[in-house]
Amino acid sequence: MADERLHRQNIVACIWDFDKTLIPGYMQFPIFRHYEVDEAKFWREVNGLPAYYARRGQRVSADTVYLNHLLTYVQAGIFAGLNNALLRKMGPDLPFYPGLPDFLKTLSDLTRSRPEYRKHDITLEHYIISTGLAEMIRGSAIAPFVEDIYGCELIEAPPQPGYLNQSELSIGSVEAEVNQIGVMVDNTIKTRFIFEINKGTNKNPDIDVNSRVAQEDRRVPIKNMIYVADGPSDVPVFSVVRKNGGRTYAVYESGNEAEFVQNDGLLRSGRVDSYGRADYRQKSDTHMWLKTHVSQICDRIVSEQEYALAQRIGTPPRHLHKNNPVPEEPAGPRQGTIFEEGKPET
Repeated sequence: MADERLHRQNIVACIWDFDKTLIPGYMQFPIFRHYEVDEAKFWREVNGLPAYYARRGQRVSADTVYLNHLLTYVQAGIFAGLNNALLRKMGPDLPFYPGLPDFLKTLSDLTRSRPEYRKHDITLEHYIISTGLAEMIRGSAIAPFVEDIYGCELIEAPPQPGYLNQSELSIGSVEAEVNQIGVMVDNTIKTRFIFEINKGTNKNPDIDVNSRVAQEDRRVPIKNMIYVADGPSDVPVFSVVRKNGGRTYAVYESGNEAEFVQNDGLLRSGRVDSYGRADYRQKSDTHMWLKTHVSQICDRIVSEQEYALAQRIGTPPRHLHKNNPVPEEPAGPRQGTIFEEGKPET
């Protein structure tokens, strides 16, 4: 009888935050540099928006209200011509922490480094889940190393009312600007994408993220995941991953005492398994911790696969002897095969 599970569950997933985890600071700085806009002023305005709207009796998400303000700058002509093509073109300007992006390949190669890993076809996939702009990440140096990128999406040239009744749709001007929000990712919505990866929704759109899927049928068990991020804003994801058997790691910028203290608090409160500097070079603590724990997950997958195989195959049949006329029951199921004198009937 063949294994009836949907997936072999032999995939390891490293899931990364982006800003201040893979890069120093925030990714939007190339936009301000391109338009010669005061970045500090923009973020002061963004930080003031929740209180501003509260005085009007309205609530906004502090994590993502910057997207609205960015579009306000576009509408005001300050970010004239900002579109997705330009955002992707800015991606190569993003500087990564030491050791990146090559370290992602190092971790992926680890799953092929031992014969038992290759025997069970263990692979590693990298994912980025960010409250930043997905198009900029897609244009960055790290994009070729990741399986998928979840981030905020901006729309240009949206279809107009009645577009379903039009026989021909306007393609839109090449000068189109971003003017709507397509996907908004905050630090709570990040947990949704954890379950998309877990259930395989990202690979099979027929599986809704809210569908009930048995644990043994999920593509990437959360216990096969490692989540890496920079601080307290990622507590919802840290909690989901740890609660379900996954591993969590926090990083801080080298020499930044405030970030160090934050990460130490996350460790003491049980939010993360460990923390270290955002330095991914060989022999760094972060490099060694992540390699160690990827290897441990691979070892566990091997043990589980070998045990499952042993349970399904059982012991081979043997000849009957006069002194032992009753054969011992095989350890595993017979799988519906009929045996006679040690030879299977075909």
